[in-house]
Amino acid sequence: MNGAAPVAYWWGEDAFAMDQATHRMAQDLGGGSGPLEIWRVAADDESAVVEGTAATAAGSTPPLAAGRRTARLLDQIEQHVYAAPLFGGGTLAVVRQPVSLFRETAARDRLLSIIGSVPPGNGLALLDLSAGGARRTKSGEQLAEAVAAAGGRVVEFPALTRDRMERWIAARAGELGVGLEPGAVQLLAERVGAYVREGDVDRRRQTELANGELEKLALYRPGGTISRADVGELVSEAVPGSMWAFLDAVGSRRVRQAVELAGRLEAQGSPLPVIVSQLHRRLRDLLIIREALAGGTRASELPRLLKLQPFRAQKLSEQAVTWSLPGLEAALEGLLQLDLDSKGIALDGSTPVVSDDRSALALDVWLVERVAEAER
Repeated sequence: MNGAAPVAYWWGEDAFAMDQATHRMAQDLGGGSGPLEIWRVAADDESAVVEGTAATAAGSTPPLAAGRRTARLLDQIEQHVYAAPLFGGGTLAVVRQPVSLFRETAARDRLLSIIGSVPPGNGLALLDLSAGGARRTKSGEQLAEAVAAAGGRVVEFPALTRDRMERWIAARAGELGVGLEPGAVQLLAERVGAYVREGDVDRRRQTELANGELEKLALYRPGGTISRADVGELVSEAVPGSMWAFLDAVGSRRVRQAVELAGRLEAQGSPLPVIVSQLHRRLRDLLIIREALAGGTRASELPRLLKLQPFRAQKLSEQAVTWSLPGLEAALEGLLQLDLDSKGIALDGSTPVVSDDRSALALDVWLVERVAEAER
């Protein structure tokens, strides 16, 4: 038996780093006998457990009711954690999104009991993947405390910043036996979205995506040096959309950037009604602030009068002064028409043709006609 901790709690935004840590844990627990076999289950996946076994095909067996499904899931975790290895190595049970089991007191207590009683030869890894830099929840804190009390490891894996992503790309390329020109490192980091700074972006798969692109480039130039041109030719842009960045571009009347960001939001599945709702809220705020400024209110008074954070009040007031009051009113009227058209509603009784492509084009037209800098 080696000295590796048999239980761990990984949490954060970097899915690839968590997966790598899990494989290292299986290797460390296995020692000289080879890595433990890894068994995985997603605690938040309602289709993951069916009567008697894990689901192998959608619709193959009716799913269990919530309470029975949770009990069955915990049964399976116990079977893999407590099963004594007779021949070969043991098993590392990997439970993704374990905090979903904390919705029921009995399930929470049962999971905490399992954490504190993992037998020698096996292991338990709990992976809590979050988005948007979310802080650890109260349930996550309880998991972390239980794992630490059992002598396990608790490690956060935050999403990589721009600079850290560039360093990681260079180091990972070395592990794959290839070199990268500095320009190639920067372009690859940019194309997987590492340069996006907004906090509402989903970064959970960025490192995983960068690794996949590096493996592809390593096959393209085995043992060689990858140039910026190679990255430009072989790596598709996968920059995530940011609603915050889009709304700021609209508020500041940067139409070209707004059109580009709108395309990213649409490509990742953001429904037009959601985009319109967010736009309405931003334009309404800008109209209120523009009217206040036009009435003689000083920008420094906005946080108190409108009950806004000083930074947000300053940012919105900077955007508001780029608009005229008639321009904001016209933009809101156009937004209403855009919303009606996207839902197939016509005030004259006709039936507009509705499609995703038409809605996307209509949004671009609205941005050009109602938000363009030329309209002052």
